[in-house]
Amino acid sequence: MLNTHKQIIKGREVVDDDWSVLKLEEGETADTAAVPEGRIIVPLAVWQAQREVLDKRLEVGVWLAADEQAADIKDDLGRFAVIAVDFPKFSDGRGYSIAFNLRKRLNYTGELRAIGDVLRDQLWPMSRVGFDAFATRQDRSIHDALKGLTVFSETYQASVDQPQPLFRRAPRGTPAELNDVGAGI
Repeated sequence: MLNTHKQIIKGREVVDDDWSVLKLEEGETADTAAVPEGRIIVPLAVWQAQREVLDKRLEVGVWLAADEQAADIKDDLGRFAVIAVDFPKFSDGRGYSIAFNLRKRLNYTGELRAIGDVLRDQLWPMSRVGFDAFATRQDRSIHDALKGLTVFSETYQASVDQPQPLFRRAPRGTPAELNDVGAGI
């Protein structure tokens, strides 16, 4: 089954999407799945089963299911312009760990896209762990979902988007000798 979103959120704006996401039909296997031409994001299992053929194509991405590991594609990261992570349910947070591992541990710098049951409330925390593109649920307004990226102006915790926790960040103009935790006590 080919899933094509007409629009996605990328770079904090709504843009047309020219990538399609391949999902296996019931009874279809990774080694026999037909991969159409064009910009296509294939399941990890399809990439692994058909790598020899797919590696010759210029525009192939891969998507990871929530129960798969980022380390499974560590040797191929430079090959993909886009990696997507599937969120099967709104309440399934395993994709956050996959994104964090891709960005921080494996140093993936290409497009990292959230797909599946992606809603407005998730966009801010997803962006914090490294997602920079979002294929939101098609039954919801993508323009409303875009507002989810601006609900907070500051972060307390360190993450992919902000390596320093708030207490380690000195206000602008603070003298260097006062940047230490506990300075002035």
